[in-house]
Amino acid sequence: MITVIGESLVDIISDPRRPGVVQPHPGGSPLNVAVGVARLGLATSLVTHYAGDPHGDMIEGHLKANGVSVVRGGSSPTSTAAATLGPDGAAIYAFNISWDINGASLPALAAVQGSTHVHTGSIAAVLAPGEKATLGLLEAARERATTSFDPNCRPAICPDVAAARTQAERFVAVSDIVKASDEDLAWLYPHRTSEESLAAWLELGPALVALTRGASGPVILARQGRAEMAAEPVSVADTVGAGDSFMAALISGLDQLAALGAGARDRLQSLSRDELHGLAAHANRAAAITCSKPGANPPHSAELGPLSFPLRTPLGH
Repeated sequence: MITVIGESLVDIISDPRRPGVVQPHPGGSPLNVAVGVARLGLATSLVTHYAGDPHGDMIEGHLKANGVSVVRGGSSPTSTAAATLGPDGAAIYAFNISWDINGASLPALAAVQGSTHVHTGSIAAVLAPGEKATLGLLEAARERATTSFDPNCRPAICPDVAAARTQAERFVAVSDIVKASDEDLAWLYPHRTSEESLAAWLELGPALVALTRGASGPVILARQGRAEMAAEPVSVADTVGAGDSFMAALISGLDQLAALGAGARDRLQSLSRDELHGLAAHANRAAAITCSKPGANPPHSAELGPLSFPLRTPLGH
């Protein structure tokens, strides 16, 4: 069982290339990761909030259609994000959002304690009052599960960069796997390079840290090695959800390597360079597939295929 903790919302997407067309899509980084992991064949639950309103009904239908179990708390209306696409397909967001899972603490705790891996991030890690519950659940999961975190920074939600940096480092310190974008790290740490920030986060405790760099492709850094590659060429519809698909495929790939779960931490710490490269390629491919479609639409297992490794030419040939 994989459990994801975090916000669900409806992205209301406007594309200047298609005037007058407004497209609502279920979204939110944690929801996208949960759907992505479920589509890759893993039993998945989502600890989240949405209301019994039309937007909430859309989210619930989407989760059910993708086989994601839901633990739902909170009492506010369903959150929304108005997303405007730029000429490169990247989105700029304006949020109407709340994050609170009150009333669901016991089933949420049961979900994370019954999981092999627990993931969180984005708005759920910084927005009061729910951010404390999110951190507490991640801490509670570690006895039985591996954990992961993606800050997916939203300056419009948490404009205080010092507070966001402190909060991100709290989550990094209790995570086995961390993923961030180059934009995240440039905002959190403007006076150092992304590579320096990755190395600093690795020292806080994770077994591996991954960096997405848009068209420049991903980097995965671990104590035993490093993998880097260019992004796969693709005709971009938009980039909504690409990082979340990368994260979902990273979790799926680690499952295929038998590197998830508290009992697999030694395995996670000892991944080979070929395995790191295979993970990066797997997640890179998932992100490219998502970029080729409108909205956050992560690939299914049949579309992505299994984790694979680079072929090595035998010595003497």
